[in-house]
Amino acid sequence: MADIAPPHLRGASFGLRQSLDTIGAFLGPLLAIGLMWLTADHFQAVFWVAVIPAVLSVGLLLVAVKEPDRPKAQRRVRMPLHRDELARLGATYWWIVAIAALFTLARFSEAFLVLRAQSIGLPLASVPIVLVIMSLAYSLSAYPVGVLSDRVNRLTLLALGLVLLVLADLVLAFATDIIGLAGGVVLWGLHMGFTQGLLATLVAEAAPAELRGTAFGMFNLMTGVALLVASIVAGALWDMAGPQGTFLAGAAFAMLTLTGLFAIRGRLRGWANA
Repeated sequence: MADIAPPHLRGASFGLRQSLDTIGAFLGPLLAIGLMWLTADHFQAVFWVAVIPAVLSVGLLLVAVKEPDRPKAQRRVRMPLHRDELARLGATYWWIVAIAALFTLARFSEAFLVLRAQSIGLPLASVPIVLVIMSLAYSLSAYPVGVLSDRVNRLTLLALGLVLLVLADLVLAFATDIIGLAGGVVLWGLHMGFTQGLLATLVAEAAPAELRGTAFGMFNLMTGVALLVASIVAGALWDMAGPQGTFLAGAAFAMLTLTGLFAIRGRLRGWANA
């Protein structure tokens, strides 16, 4: 996507990808729930139905998706994980990775949204609707935010996404009923829509073209480790301080990330539509 999307539409392209990915992420479970009801909990039948979109996806890859031509002048990379190649990614890229990793420490697993719903007293059968609401807010916001990021300062939009995460954590920390829970979940989904496609866009623009694959790999490695650490810490906080302590800690990490973003803004001036 980074190679074939026009630079002036790169934010919209990654935003659209995030929206479609998230739509599938909540339509799939909803379809599975419906099929389980129709088939009287016949797991084998549901998995056979799931084979259909999987086969269609492979078919699209084979028939419709073409690898873009590699420019002849583009430098060939033989050892992408060599320290010299990683150094070629540049300071701007590594600053983005650092901010994303710190941000991920504040954005622990969405499983804690489900636990929060249970702690408020939402019936067990209704708990999955929490992730549906979150995914709906995520999918509806990701593409418009991506379009907007092609026109305004991307770092400002990223900062707004962090503010939404702080608000989500605060609302979820003090929610006492389903309305408060729903508000926090919607804010959580919106912060995802404001940040996930945008971070991918920033990585695509910061990395040299011949190292974009390596750049995304390192980015996902770092943020994946950060998400694992964040979820472990969040689980320990949940046991020690309960839901309120967990989400307040998340808000504190998000504020720390926001402070770090403003601190490095000067280093990125003249970049990311600044």
